[in-house]
Amino acid sequence: MRILIDECLDWRLCRSLVGHHCTSVPKMGWAGLKNGVLLKTAELEFDVFLTGDRNLSFQQTLSEFDIAVIVLHAESIQLRHTFL
Repeated sequence: MRILIDECLDWRLCRSLVGHHCTSVPKMGWAGLKNGVLLKTAELEFDVFLTGDRNLSFQQTLSEFDIAVIVLHAESIQLRHTFL
């Protein structure tokens, strides 16, 4: 599976996703792209978009994009709070 980590999350999260191709928005050179443009760009190369942005579903109609969006709900978006 091809997974893209949002810039609001720590890129080291990829280390926990063994067996998948994983990279981050900044590593792709897409930092600063607005959510709609980012999702439209990401859907061409990725299967899953991981984010900590709880407002994303209110800002975008996610069903319009051909990419699964997973919003992590944790104590914070710091790496130590997203995975044990």
